[in-house]
Amino acid sequence: MRLVVRLLTWILLLLLLLIATMMLWYWESDRPVDELKTRWAQSPSVFIEAADMQIHLRDEGPRNDPTPLVLIHGTSASLHTWDGWAAALKDERRVIRFDLPGFGLTGPDPKNQYSIENYARIVVTVMDHLKVDQFYLAGNSLGGNVAWNTAWLYPNRVKGLVLIDSSGYPFQAQSVPIGFKIARIPVLNRLMEKVLPRSVVQSSVKNVYGDPSLVTPELVDRYFELTTRAGNRQALAQRLQQIRPGQNIDRLSKIKQPTLIIWGGKDRLIPPAVGDQFHQQIKHSHWLLFEDLGHVPQEEDPLRTVAAVVGFLQTIESKQVE
Repeated sequence: MRLVVRLLTWILLLLLLLIATMMLWYWESDRPVDELKTRWAQSPSVFIEAADMQIHLRDEGPRNDPTPLVLIHGTSASLHTWDGWAAALKDERRVIRFDLPGFGLTGPDPKNQYSIENYARIVVTVMDHLKVDQFYLAGNSLGGNVAWNTAWLYPNRVKGLVLIDSSGYPFQAQSVPIGFKIARIPVLNRLMEKVLPRSVVQSSVKNVYGDPSLVTPELVDRYFELTTRAGNRQALAQRLQQIRPGQNIDRLSKIKQPTLIIWGGKDRLIPPAVGDQFHQQIKHSHWLLFEDLGHVPQEEDPLRTVAAVVGFLQTIESKQVE
């Protein structure tokens, strides 16, 4: 019996030593937003006061565009995921994108409100601030979930939808980024608030790309540094608790806006079969699969994916002229 107690004691001590070593080696303190602005909030970034937060936003393109395109990023991402789309579109269209509460430079919601309904309210609040009445709304992953729920909750504001590997439907992931796994595990998610190996972020980003070789050190820097923005790691755990797949799927069949559904054929987080379910449920929807891309096709291949969006918007607007 004494031998068993000694053995367990040694195992516990070794575990504590391992945890202490990890914390010393991979300790990553929160970074104040002002420290991050120099690199990640260069022009045309601005910060607007909305919903008791300073929301990081970029608003580009011609101001006389009657119906801007609003872009909503996914979990652990930021407005930068749309850099390629914005560059391709801004000469012809007004493009608005911002960091959702809990992510990027916007940082945590002061009331820890991360429900889909609250995110939809934030979208409309930002558009009200910019005096934009109607807009097209595109979203990736969590951003897609926010987009289609915004279209249902505020049908007079959203003129058309683009859903890119959208969440919202119950699904069985083939592979989940390690960062997401840790964020869901009690105790470990608290540890992640102080300890963050860069390798975890790199692995998570590669996991959502169809071609992991496209993940550059600069891209990993962006995800890594913005994750450490003060409050973001705590907010991620809160967000994962407050939004569950399948909460609002009864709304999908009631969406009336024309909808383009884009999916990556190599998406292992939300498999392409889910995209087909969206297509079946949403009337007036078009379904487009990019076989070689992953969960963030707008970031992995912006030019090819944005071309599909340009064609979709032209089709909508040509019908309005007829």
